[in-house]
Amino acid sequence: MEVFGWVIVAIIIGIPLLGVLLYNKLVSLRNQVKNAWRQIDVQLKRRHDLIPNLVEVVKDYMSYEQETLEKVIQARNQAVSASTPEAAIAAEGILGGAMGKLFALMENYPDLKANENVSRLMEELSATENKISFSRQFYNDSVMSLNNAVESFPSNFVAGMFGFSQATYFEVPETEALTPKVDLR
Repeated sequence: MEVFGWVIVAIIIGIPLLGVLLYNKLVSLRNQVKNAWRQIDVQLKRRHDLIPNLVEVVKDYMSYEQETLEKVIQARNQAVSASTPEAAIAAEGILGGAMGKLFALMENYPDLKANENVSRLMEELSATENKISFSRQFYNDSVMSLNNAVESFPSNFVAGMFGFSQATYFEVPETEALTPKVDLR
C-alpha cells in the first residue's frame, strides 16, 4: 500500500509540473518567433527606406517608366503599413515583384549603370536583401520549433488549453524567387 501511495503522490505532483514545464517551453518558443520577426522587421524597414531613394535617383533616367516607379512606391507603402507578420509577408511579395520589374527595366538604361548613386543604392539593397534572407531563415526555424511544439504530444494539450497557435512561415513569393539579377557594372 505504501508504494501505491507514492505513485499517487508522484502523479499528483508530476502532471502539474509537466504542464508548467510545457507551458514555459511554449511561451519561450512564441517569444522567440516574435523576436525573430522583429529582426526581419528591422531589415524590412531599412529596405523600405532605401527604395524611395533608388526611385528618386532613377526617375530622371526612366521618364517613360513612371507607371513602374509608381507601382514600386505603392507596393512599398503597402509594405510599410502592414501591421501583422501575415500582412507584411503578403505585402513584401508584391513589393518583391514590383522591384523585380524595376530592376529588369533598369537594364535598358546604360546611363544608370554608370551612375554612382544607383550603384551605391543597389549595393545597399543587395546587402539588406541578404540580411533579410538570413533573418527570414532564423524566423522560419523559430516558427518550425513553435509549430512542432503546438502539434506534438503532450504539449499540444497545454497549447490547446492556453490558446497557443501555429505561426506563419515567411515564404519567398514565387515572383521574388524569379527576380532577375541586375549587374550595374
